[in-house]
Amino acid sequence: MKIYLVGGAVRDKILGIPIKDRDYLVVGSSPEEMIKLGYKPIGKNFPVFLHPKTNEEYALPRTEKKVGKGYHGFEFFTSPSVTLEEDLMRRDITINAIAEDENGNIYDPYNGVEDIEKKVIRHVSDAFTEDPLRVFRVARFFARLEGFEIHKDTQELMKKMVSSGEIASLSIERILTEILKGLDERYADKMFLSFSDSGVLKSIFPDFVEKNLSPPNLGLSNSIYSLL
Repeated sequence: MKIYLVGGAVRDKILGIPIKDRDYLVVGSSPEEMIKLGYKPIGKNFPVFLHPKTNEEYALPRTEKKVGKGYHGFEFFTSPSVTLEEDLMRRDITINAIAEDENGNIYDPYNGVEDIEKKVIRHVSDAFTEDPLRVFRVARFFARLEGFEIHKDTQELMKKMVSSGEIASLSIERILTEILKGLDERYADKMFLSFSDSGVLKSIFPDFVEKNLSPPNLGLSNSIYSLL
C-alpha cells in the first residue's frame, strides 16, 4: 500500500495558503487491511477511514459510474487494482486532482500544477457533466481564488449542464448550502458572475433576473428565496 495526500490540501500547499483539512488516499490496500491496521471505517457508499491517532480521513481509490440523476446518481467501485490516476480522473477540476506522496513527490497526471500557475479553473474530463453540483463548486472556487478564471471549455460545459435541466435534481437544501458557502468566500460577488454566465442565476431565480430584481415567487426559486 502507498499513501498520498490529495485534493485541496495539495492545491493549497502549492498556492502557499493555509491548509484547513488533509485528505489521504491509500492505494493498493483493502477495507480488511485498513481495519486490521486500526483505521475506523466511516464511509457508507465507499470505503473511508479515520486514522487511529489523528482522526484524519483516509480513503481507498475508487472509480464511479453515472446511473441516475443528481449528485447521488453514481455507483462506486473500489479495489486494490484501482490506480491513483483513475481516482484523480473522477475529481472535478484539475487543481483538485493533484497528489503528493510521503516523500513530497508530486503526481499531477491532469496538469493541475500548470493550471495553478496559469490561474485557470478547468475540468478534469467530460465526466464533469455527470454531477450538477459541480456547477456550484466551480463558482465557489472562482469566488475563493484570487485572479483565477474559469476555462472557456469548462464554462461551455457548465452552460450545457444548466440548459439540460439536471440541476433541478439537486435538493433546495443542497443548493442553499453551496450558495451559503460561496457567500463566505473572499470574492463572493464572483460566484454570482459565474452563476450569471452559466445560466444558474436565471434557472434558480428566474423572476429575480427577468423582473427587475423582484423577489422570485414560483417553484424552486421561491423555495430557495424563502430559505435565504
